[in-house]
Amino acid sequence: MKTVQGNNGNYIESKEDVITYIDKLRYLLNSNKVKIQFQQKRQVDEDRDEKYTNRYTIGDLFPDDEPTLVLKRELSTLTVENYIETVKDIRFKNLSDMRVFGKNYNGKYVYIKIRVELLKSTSYGLGDFIFVMSFHYSTIDFKNIVFPYSKK
Repeated sequence: MKTVQGNNGNYIESKEDVITYIDKLRYLLNSNKVKIQFQQKRQVDEDRDEKYTNRYTIGDLFPDDEPTLVLKRELSTLTVENYIETVKDIRFKNLSDMRVFGKNYNGKYVYIKIRVELLKSTSYGLGDFIFVMSFHYSTIDFKNIVFPYSKK
């Protein structure tokens, strides 16, 4: 079940579907076969305050840790309460939808957007991977964002 948010194709998945997605995400994170792809530098960052970039956020929150290990650890702590929405990828329609989460780190809000791809075919040469598009401080106060399954 999904509830459409607007004309952009974003939607809210059922609580059960989000829980299943998180369970699969944790299973993959615990396997040694999954690759984590992280966009440390993105084209949209060129016009953005550095504070709201992936590279800055990871370095600020976890200055002594390797980014891929940080992401593996932090993604494994996501819960259904952190879920915001699911986003259709209009550029790469054959890839899976992206999930958006938000998390509070000592009063600093982090926007997280990920995609999990299970590629059984080796023709792409990728195998299973988790693509982390966003892991940066949010430009929007989380008080103004709806977390559909939050207990608050």
